[in-house]
Amino acid sequence: MAEGDSNGSSKPTVTPYREALDALSSLITKRSRADKSNYGDRFDVLFDYLKILELEEAISEMKIIHVAGTKGKGSTCTFTESILRNCGFRTGLFTSPHLIDVRERFRLDGMDICEEKFLAYFWWCYDRLKEKCTEDIPMPTYFRFLALLAFKIFSAEQVDVVILEVGLGGKFDATNVVQKPIICGVSSLGYDHMEILGNTLAQIAGEKAGIFKDGIPAFTVPQPDEAMNVLEQKASELNVHLQVVEPLDAKLLNGLKLRLEGEHQYLNAGLAIALSFTWLQRTGHHEFTHMEKASSLPEQFIKGLTTASLQGRAQIVTDQYINAESYGDLVFYLDGAHSPESMEMCARWFSLAIKEDSQKTTFNYPPQNNSESTIGLVQEHHDGRYGKSSMQILLFNCMSVRDPQLLLPRLMKACASHGVYFKKALFVPNSSVYYKVGSHALPPTDSQVDLSWQFALQKAWENLIQSNKGGEVKHAVAVCEEGKEDTKMSGKTCENSAVFPSLPFAIKWLRESVHRNRSVQYQVLVTGSLHLVGDVLRLVKK
Repeated sequence: MAEGDSNGSSKPTVTPYREALDALSSLITKRSRADKSNYGDRFDVLFDYLKILELEEAISEMKIIHVAGTKGKGSTCTFTESILRNCGFRTGLFTSPHLIDVRERFRLDGMDICEEKFLAYFWWCYDRLKEKCTEDIPMPTYFRFLALLAFKIFSAEQVDVVILEVGLGGKFDATNVVQKPIICGVSSLGYDHMEILGNTLAQIAGEKAGIFKDGIPAFTVPQPDEAMNVLEQKASELNVHLQVVEPLDAKLLNGLKLRLEGEHQYLNAGLAIALSFTWLQRTGHHEFTHMEKASSLPEQFIKGLTTASLQGRAQIVTDQYINAESYGDLVFYLDGAHSPESMEMCARWFSLAIKEDSQKTTFNYPPQNNSESTIGLVQEHHDGRYGKSSMQILLFNCMSVRDPQLLLPRLMKACASHGVYFKKALFVPNSSVYYKVGSHALPPTDSQVDLSWQFALQKAWENLIQSNKGGEVKHAVAVCEEGKEDTKMSGKTCENSAVFPSLPFAIKWLRESVHRNRSVQYQVLVTGSLHLVGDVLRLVKK
C-alpha cells in the first residue's frame, strides 16, 4: 500500500514494525558505540525504570544465569540455553549485538521472538516510560531499553530460566540490575573496549567481576594470572565460591561435534556445562546432577551442545545470490572476532576450515604440488571435485577505537602458520549505521562516506606485507594507485589490498571476479566486526 503526499506522489506506508524500530532508534544518543558518556552514567536510574515498568518483583523471582567476559560469552550463553532447553525447560536468552534483526537479541525456547510479541512488549514498555519519564529520569538509552524489554518479555512469557549475556563490562551494565542470580560465569578475558574498561587486564577483570553477588557461586575458565588474581580477590570479598573449569573433553560427545566451530568453543562448552549443572542443582532439579562427576554427559547435554547455533561465529555461508553456474564458487567464512586473542582463534578456524572443505571435495584426484609463491602471498588449495584452485580473500573492518596493529598481525601470522596467505585484503565501512536500527539503516551515499579509517587499515596491511617480504616500510604504499582499471568501484587499490566505498561494491567486485575466473573458488574471510558480519549476511544469505 502507498499513500499520497501533498505533491501527488506516493510513499510506502510505515509498517508497525518499522515504526517500532524508528522509536527504538530515537534512544540512540551517540553515533559511536564506544562513546564513554554512554557508559556507567547514572546506573542507579535503572532501578527507577524497573519501578515504572513494575519489574522489580518479577526479576527477583527469575532464575537467572548471568555471564560476562571478553571472548566467548555469547557462545557460552548459547550453549547453556541449548542444554537447558533440551533438558525440558522453557528458556529465555538475551544476547548482543544482533546481526540482521533486533529480535535476534530475545530468544524464547531457542527461537527469535516473533514480530507480533515483540511489538506488544515493545510498546508496553516504551509507552509507559515515555509517560512517566521526566527531566530527572530521562528515557533510557538504547541498550538499557533493550535490557528492560528483555526482562519484560521473559517475565510475561514465564520462562523457567533466563540466560543473560552482559553487553559491555559488567559492573555498570544494564543487565547488572539483577541482584540474586542463580549462578554467574566469566568467559575468557582479554583486551577489548579498553577506552571504557581500562588499559590493563586487572582493570578489565575488575569490571567483569562486577556481576559477582554476595554468596552466589561463580565459574570462570583459565585466565592470565593478572586477571585471575582480580577475579579471586573480588570473589573472596563477596563470599563467592569461584571455580575454574577446564575445556570440554571432545570424547564426552560420543563421536559427535560441537555445532559451533573452532577449538576455543570447547572452552566455552566446558563453562556452559558447569553453569547448567549448577543451575539444575541450585533450582532443585537433581535428576540430571547425579552425572556431574561421572565420565559421561547426560544425553540432553550432548544434544544441547551439538545443536546450539549462533550466527556470525565461525559460520560458513555460500553466496546465495550469485548465478547458478557459479554457485559454490564464492564462499564466505564469517567470524565477528575483534580482539587480538580472538583474531588468532578466528585465523586458526578459517585455516582449518578451508583445508577441511578442500579434503571433503576431493575424490581420487592426484595431489597437486602447490608451492607458495615467491613472495608468499598466495596459497591455492586444490578442489578435486571441480578441478578448481581456491583463493583466499580477507574482507575486514573494525571500530576506530581498536588498534589494527594489534589485530592484523595476529591474523596474518596465525594464517601463515597454517600455510594460508591472502591474495587480497578488502577494507570497507560497515553498511549499517550506529544511529539507526534495522536492515533499512543504510549509510550516506558513497560520495559522502569518510574512508580515512579504511585507508589507515589498508596502510597497516600493506606495511605488514612489505615487512614480511623484507621491504622497507616507508615504501609500503608506493604501489597504491587511485582507482585501477579493473576496480573502478574501489576507493584505492594497492598490490595486495583495496578500499571500497561501500560493502555492496566489494561484494559486486567479488562476484565479478568469480565470473572472470571460473577455475577459482573464492574463500572470503569476513572478520573484525560483528556488525560487518551482519551486513554481509544481509547481502549474501536468503
